[in-house]
Amino acid sequence: MDLMDFGQRLAKLRNKMNVSAREMSLSIGQSANYINKIENGKSLPSMAAFFDICDYLQISQRDFFDMDSNDPMLVNEFINDYKKMDERAQAHFAGLAKEVIRESK
Repeated sequence: MDLMDFGQRLAKLRNKMNVSAREMSLSIGQSANYINKIENGKSLPSMAAFFDICDYLQISQRDFFDMDSNDPMLVNEFINDYKKMDERAQAHFAGLAKEVIRESK
């Protein structure tokens, strides 16, 4: 992943949250144009800032780099809901997911 890929991924995830780059920058304690610079490939965040970015997006650092997941926030929400189910409900839901996958092929 290069500078532009990193910036594009950040922009995509930020846009899914419907927040401006300025709003996100200020929310993580940075200057107003901080996120813009990253998204435009002009800079990369420090490790500490990257952790702040992931916390803001409510995703793990691993999720940020998982390019196969278009919406890691939704995946995390799904996983958290799944964990709240009892075993019977989890088994039912897993079966339903497999059926949906099979039908979509």
